[in-house]
Amino acid sequence: MNSGSIAFIIMCAALVFLMTPALAFFYGGLERRKNVLNTMLMAVIPLGIASILWVAIGYTLSFSGDGSWIGNFGHAFFNGVSMSKNSLHGLEIPDGLFGGFQMMFSIITVALLTGSVVGRMRFTPLVIFMAFWLVLVYYPLAHMVWGGGFLAKIHSIDFAGGNVVHISSGVSALVLAIVLGRRRDYARLEYRPHNIPFVLLGAGLLWFGWFGFNAGSALAANGLAVHALMTTNTAAAAAMLSWLLVEKIMIGKPTVVGASTGMVVGLVAITPGAGFVSLWSSILIGALVSPISYYFISVVKHKFGYDDALDAFGAHGIGGIFGGIMTGLFTMPALALEKGYSGAIYGSVKLLIAQIEAIAFTIVFSAVVTFIIIKVIALFTEIRVSDRAEAVGLDDSEHDETAYPTFMGLDS
Repeated sequence: MNSGSIAFIIMCAALVFLMTPALAFFYGGLERRKNVLNTMLMAVIPLGIASILWVAIGYTLSFSGDGSWIGNFGHAFFNGVSMSKNSLHGLEIPDGLFGGFQMMFSIITVALLTGSVVGRMRFTPLVIFMAFWLVLVYYPLAHMVWGGGFLAKIHSIDFAGGNVVHISSGVSALVLAIVLGRRRDYARLEYRPHNIPFVLLGAGLLWFGWFGFNAGSALAANGLAVHALMTTNTAAAAAMLSWLLVEKIMIGKPTVVGASTGMVVGLVAITPGAGFVSLWSSILIGALVSPISYYFISVVKHKFGYDDALDAFGAHGIGGIFGGIMTGLFTMPALALEKGYSGAIYGSVKLLIAQIEAIAFTIVFSAVVTFIIIKVIALFTEIRVSDRAEAVGLDDSEHDETAYPTFMGLDS
């Protein structure tokens, strides 16, 4: 046990917790004013749902047992998980603190996917979907990657959640967007963010929280945590500058929304390799992910006509896929988890192949299970609001609240 590591991981857990309300501001600012409260509530409701589910069954299904696909119920409700000893995971921190830190990841992950369905999905079916998605998608993937399951056994690596967090949520978001269909005014009206300062506030707080997300994934106050902190900040900085350069070339002007989006995609891309890749390669990862994500958001989405409202897939799905592949290219031999499984630029393609296999599996698994969950829910209840409710706005129709009351009918 190490008191310094305990204090560090407690702080990191708090930072990761902060990311969920930060995401609410980021998403809320991007959406139209008549839907801002609904959008923000969709992002923060996982603080309740995911927290309770994690304590009850999430931790044990993710980190108990030695099965290839999912854990067991041996530690349901944290039974046998000590808050003061470290007998289960061999770490410098108590088992209960490890479980609490990992809980924060499940919260932000399910919040991320809500960005694709804002403005048109009923709140109650979404809450039901979140609960089933956590049990059937997130917990199995967490076990397969971090709990010694299938994806760990094929030698793939994921430092802080490229597969478990970003690819799973991004791909699931895309499936939800396609199943729900496009918003009523999509391709007819231009959608503009209603509060750009909210967007920048949310993005800045996400960057701040990401230090806990990535550096904390070292699970100790050590040199690896310092390395992850530096690669995280460097990639985000490079991605922000790269996005602004792309905007300058493509539309002639840099934007605050673009800078905010660049920050986020850089953070996403470095997540799977933050503790594995070199500092210089984190610059490349950040610089290259922005034009790729920009292309998917500005070209591919419109070409195929799917309505990923706040670009959850374009930012998190694409960023996570790119980051996972880059991890297979740039993982340093000194930081590799297994000898012989370093990045391809160091002479072996074994890790790169394992990364591609893991990414492909995560895409297919997340997409298929998400499709099944939402289709089953749709058999019992309407998943989309009525056309009138969508026109009025979901703040009013779903919650009977107004973010900016004018008393003059201007919000209608």
